Formats: sequence, structure tokens, C-alpha cells
Amino acid sequence: MRHCNRLHDPLAKPCLVRMTTKLVTSRGAMSALAPVNHTDDPRYKTLENLMTVLIALAISIGVLAVVATWLVLGPLAALGVQIWQAFVAWACFYHCGGKTAGLTKTIVGMVFGAVVGMVSVMLAGQLGALGGLAAPVAVGIGAAVIVLAAHVGALSTIPASVYGFACVAGLILLKGLTPMAAIVPTIASIIIGALFGYASEAVGGMLTKKTA
Repeated sequence: MRHCNRLHDPLAKPCLVRMTTKLVTSRGAMSALAPVNHTDDPRYKTLENLMTVLIALAISIGVLAVVATWLVLGPLAALGVQIWQAFVAWACFYHCGGKTAGLTKTIVGMVFGAVVGMVSVMLAGQLGALGGLAAPVAVGIGAAVIVLAAHVGALSTIPASVYGFACVAGLILLKGLTPMAAIVPTIASIIIGALFGYASEAVGGMLTKKTA
């Protein structure tokens, strides 16, 4: 009998079939073909836990988003609080790692960035001699201050400060407010959003423990 040592050999196909038949009928091959119990695989357990956490957070964030929107657009509307700024702070909370540390970094960083943004807009008004470059130069100075301030531990998350800067600048541009008039509702919105982020994480954690 010839050995099927080459794939282009005309007898290779029947030979391979015979070899495959012997392999399948062997005890080792049969055990390899046995159904796998995925519940014993740590990879599937990790995936299952991840899905549980995501579902818990989806419920928590979804419900609290309804509450936050109603609160800001309803009872707190007279205070000028902005729901979009609150959502930016909410997202920033998770960006900063969540928990108490994330809450602190979000509030401190975003409020600092908002103050820098307010001062930058005011500075732009004092740089009228630069013409069209007044606003760009003022923003550039503000950005440099934010980066340099990252040496301070509570301000080390530069994006948080940038979010705050953008929030106050956005409110000034959208509503036509003065920098001083925009800073108070911006800070209030940041605090509200950060607290809702903290609450959503806590509620999501409780739901995860109940379903575990």
C-alpha cells in the first residue's frame, strides 16, 4: 500500500479519508468531540459577569437619566441648570474611574476648567488689539493653564478640566450670557451630573449583587 505523503498524490484523498475515520473512532478523538461545559470555563464566567454589570448599569443609568432630565427641565429650570452640562459631568465621573475618587476629580477638575474658561472669555475681551486672534490666544492661554495645573493631584485628569472649560464656553455661546452669569449654573450642573453619576454607579452595584 502506498503512503499518502503528498497532497497532489491521486491516492491521497482515499488515504486521508481512512486516516480520518480511524481518528474519529479512537477514544481520544471521541472525548475531544464531547460537548464542552461552558459554565466551567472562567472565560465564559467573566463574560457572564460583564453582561450582568452592563445590564445593571443600563437599568440604573436609564432610570436616573429620566429623573435627572425631569429635575433639570422642571423644578430646577428657573436656576438655569443645563441638562447637557450635567450629562457631560456624569460621563466625566466614569471617565475619572468612578467611586469617591472619580466624584472628587470630576467636580474639582470640571469646576476648575469652567473657571479657567470663564476667565479666558473675559481675557478675550481685553485683547481687542489682537483683532481676530483675541479669542484664539485667550483659549490657548487657558489650555496651557489647564495642562500646567495637572501637576496638582486633584487636577491631574486633564480631560475633566477641558470638559468644564467647554461647558462654560458653550453656555456663553449658546445663551449669549456674560461669563459671570454663566459660571454659576455651569458649576451647579457639574455638581448635579457628578452626583447622578455616583448614584448610578452605586445603584448599579446593588443590582449586580442581587443578581449574582
